[in-house]
Amino acid sequence: MNITVYCGALTGANPEYAKRAKELGEWMAEKGHTLVYGAGDAGMMGAVSDGVIEKGGKAIGITPNFFIAAEVTRTDLTEVIVSEGMSDRREKMMEMADAFITLPGGTGTLDEVSETAALKRIGKLGEIDKPIMIYNIDGFYDKLLEFFDVILENEFFRPEDRANIIEVKSIEDIEKVMENAGGIDHNRNTQFDVE
Repeated sequence: MNITVYCGALTGANPEYAKRAKELGEWMAEKGHTLVYGAGDAGMMGAVSDGVIEKGGKAIGITPNFFIAAEVTRTDLTEVIVSEGMSDRREKMMEMADAFITLPGGTGTLDEVSETAALKRIGKLGEIDKPIMIYNIDGFYDKLLEFFDVILENEFFRPEDRANIIEVKSIEDIEKVMENAGGIDHNRNTQFDVE
């Protein structure tokens, strides 16, 4: 399966973040999953892609053309897809994904996972169920997950919208979610479809 990973271009304050990102990449390679990500070679992006590449796995990077010009795109990937900008990049990452995992990151990472959850809510990720996982390493996403509960309590989420965002704390948790990935999305909301 193609797993789109959202994560930061920095490693953050806790060494555990990058360590677990690399372990995730190694697991993906060992299980035959393909990494789809932002094509960076530093920070969390570098760690997860290191794990995949060092174990002989496939890594597809999607990068905006201005990152190519700035030479911040990893060059040893299986494939690099150049997008026109950041929104095109996100769209391609979502289109290619069978599942999503969000590692620690900053505002760009939050933007990516938020848009993915919003599009799943309105049925725009397709008919296939694509799980959206938040990899909550050492409690990094505790407050975000609590805020999602606040959104639910205040009825800006329906229960199924909140259930679409799955907290995982280990590779074993991810494996359990992936066992059910790729089936028909029976919770798909077609109420908002305009096509």
